[in-house]
Amino acid sequence: MNRSAALPIVLICLGSVWFLKSTSLLPNTSTLLALLLAAAGVLLFIVDGFNKSTLVSSPLLVYAGGAIYLYDNLGLRPSHLLSFGMIVAGLLMLLARSEHIPERSRRFRLPSRDGEQ
Repeated sequence: MNRSAALPIVLICLGSVWFLKSTSLLPNTSTLLALLLAAAGVLLFIVDGFNKSTLVSSPLLVYAGGAIYLYDNLGLRPSHLLSFGMIVAGLLMLLARSEHIPERSRRFRLPSRDGEQ
């Protein structure tokens, strides 16, 4: 009798989060979101390497995490954070147009419709 382990894993995860939240070991939601966005940006850069795509997306994910943290903990206005984010995004996009920045590699190609690789 082969049963799925999904329910026990879900119970363990929910119980762990509930325990960490009730003991105040888990940070509040906005801080957790800020940390996850920044970690996603760093992880994307590590996994995909330095290329035109990660030059723009990785720093913007880190900036989004920092902006959420600054908004929630320091009370900075969203208009300031968004306008500065637009400047950062524009500068990164201009920098990514340089011919010295490599293109994204085709390591993870999706199969074509006709089945060719």
